[in-house]
Amino acid sequence: MQTKTMAAGGYHYIPGVMQYSAGVAALDGYRIVRARFFDVVPMEEGFERIATHLREIGRPLQAFCACELRSPGQFTEEGFAAFNTLYAETLIAWNIMEGDDNPVARSNICPEIGAPEEPGFHAFCYTVKDEDAPKTFAIAGSGEVPEGKANYRDHIVRPGETGPDAIREKAAFVLDEMERRMGFFGGKWADTTAAQIYSVHDIHTLIETELGPRGAHRNGFSWHYNRPPIVGLEYEMDCRRVFDEIIL
Repeated sequence: MQTKTMAAGGYHYIPGVMQYSAGVAALDGYRIVRARFFDVVPMEEGFERIATHLREIGRPLQAFCACELRSPGQFTEEGFAAFNTLYAETLIAWNIMEGDDNPVARSNICPEIGAPEEPGFHAFCYTVKDEDAPKTFAIAGSGEVPEGKANYRDHIVRPGETGPDAIREKAAFVLDEMERRMGFFGGKWADTTAAQIYSVHDIHTLIETELGPRGAHRNGFSWHYNRPPIVGLEYEMDCRRVFDEIIL
């Protein structure tokens, strides 16, 4: 599999599933910027604010290349499919997505405490022109299950188990997937500027057994006391190489 180019947006991406690409990287002459909302913004309003921000800085809607969502709680597989269809409507209207080919990378997780009342945006990424830009990329979130299967439940790593050994195996799968995705852009942990972990389980032992030995700890971690979006998943990560981050 090879990356595909979203020329109008100034980035290329790893083809994934309908709801998201597996990661994005800026094309030569562009860099990725990450903007975080001070509070979670409901999805419809969030799209409007993203569109306004892009217009204000002179960028097309297609420059929108990644986002981080927050949801009230984990979805059933059927509920997740319905949510993804609704989410994709805006990407289609913005001429970003065609058919099931979705260039936009995404994480969508569920705060265990203080969850929003409805799905919304925590952060988003977009490209800006910069002839001297360093390499930048944003890797989509992954839980402990391969994408592209007929369902999630039959393919989860150590399904129904949350003991230390099971969480270690789940984390190892996710770390492998982060490394695989970064590899499409010639990236590795030493290139990242940030890594985020989403789990309600104790991750401390993972620092010595999984995260540290790979070098994933180089910038520390943002540990979000959140769950992955699908019932049955227990551990998720994403990572990025982004030098410009703002709060809106």
